[in-house]
Amino acid sequence: MEIKINPAKRVDEIKEYWFAGKMREVAQMNAEGLDVVSLGVGGPDRMPAVEVVETLCSSARTPGNHSYQIAAGLPQLRCAMSRWYKRNYRVELNPDSEILPLIGSKEGVLHVGLAFLNPGDKVLVPNPGYMTYTGVNRMLGAEVIPYDLCADNGWQPDFDQLEEIASKGGVKLMWVNYPNMPTGALATRELFERLIEFGRRHGIVIAHDNPYSFILNDNPMSILEVEGAKDIAIELNSLSKSHNMAGWRMGMVSSNAEFITWIRKMKSNIDSGQFKPIMEAAIKALDLDKEWYKELNSVYGARRKVAEKIMEALGCTFDPSQRGLFLWGKLPETHKDSAVFADKVLHEAKVFIVPGFIFGSNGEGYIRISLCATQERMLTALERVKSLKI
Repeated sequence: MEIKINPAKRVDEIKEYWFAGKMREVAQMNAEGLDVVSLGVGGPDRMPAVEVVETLCSSARTPGNHSYQIAAGLPQLRCAMSRWYKRNYRVELNPDSEILPLIGSKEGVLHVGLAFLNPGDKVLVPNPGYMTYTGVNRMLGAEVIPYDLCADNGWQPDFDQLEEIASKGGVKLMWVNYPNMPTGALATRELFERLIEFGRRHGIVIAHDNPYSFILNDNPMSILEVEGAKDIAIELNSLSKSHNMAGWRMGMVSSNAEFITWIRKMKSNIDSGQFKPIMEAAIKALDLDKEWYKELNSVYGARRKVAEKIMEALGCTFDPSQRGLFLWGKLPETHKDSAVFADKVLHEAKVFIVPGFIFGSNGEGYIRISLCATQERMLTALERVKSLKI
């Protein structure tokens, strides 16, 4: 008699990443010749800088560059990350102890959780927000507590709600993300200061995920700019969006030396470091001058104008002050269900947009459009949606 093998409980508790299933559907439609315009995933479609690619290729041809690396990454890479933070965020980071390269910041969400959370600890995650904050922390056995972000409050936390949650005890970690995904809302210095004060007073680690600060934004900000922030805050950052290097998996985490030591201990037991040629190419990317970001944003700025026209053609409204790689729009009054609306656009106009419900209950009634398609394809999408009966 065979004994049935069952998966770990977390397998049943965690849903498949929404995009994985939807992308299979889109791929099938394309295989059937339907030519879907994808305005869904936030994966940059453009190339990294030429000199970055050349550095990768040259390094990959160098004997000895294909061996295992250490979890802490190349010292030269940490120094480049430190220079980048000082130049762009006005933040001093010790490259030997206060910064750690990551295989993408998504990986960092896991490492931070492993370093700080015991099963049963409470974690604050934004609603709406990045699905990984919820999924990873549930895998770790933490209790996920959503906190509200609402349009009426500029998509910023309600501190009365936060105080009420914190007063019940058990909260160890809070995830924050500005410029916000999916809403595009910007943080203010005052918001960061208030978050740091809240974290210090309640003993809650503030983890700020910061991959969008260079996209359509002339004033990149870091939560670590706030005085005393490193005592209680962690910041994740990434080259995925800012340098068109999403598939390269190059990110970083910064904080005080003790926090970084704990995170590095977790990371060293999970991976064997990054490919040396990728690290050397990342050094080149981090030292690019401001002209790189200016040219990058000229492209995204043109696409954003088309995205706004698509939103208008769909009868959606939006806040023009949004920043980042997406445009977040409110459905017309005649539509309440974002999944039904997005599927209508997909199946009738052959344009893939993202329904807001996947980011949490406060995302219902909204859709998100990615700027990661050529202007030509976005114009094609615009013509298609104009024919829809909304």
